[in-house]
Amino acid sequence: MNRYESPRVPNEAKVRYLDGDYQVEAPGTFVRCAVTGTAIPLDELKYWSVEHQEAYVDAATSLKRYRETRGAG
Repeated sequence: MNRYESPRVPNEAKVRYLDGDYQVEAPGTFVRCAVTGTAIPLDELKYWSVEHQEAYVDAATSLKRYRETRGAG
């Protein structure tokens, strides 16, 4: 890093979730899981809901939220 570069401070990104992809609307390094609150680095983001515009830390958490919103607890 040279003196003109600022260190990358972790901050939350604002993301629009699409089918099979997402758009970063405000830059950041991570998003938060809607269920657990866990920080998910953008380069590790794999699970989200287009309908609810939420990110999930893993497949089990995604399934849990799906069941909650469908009333199939």
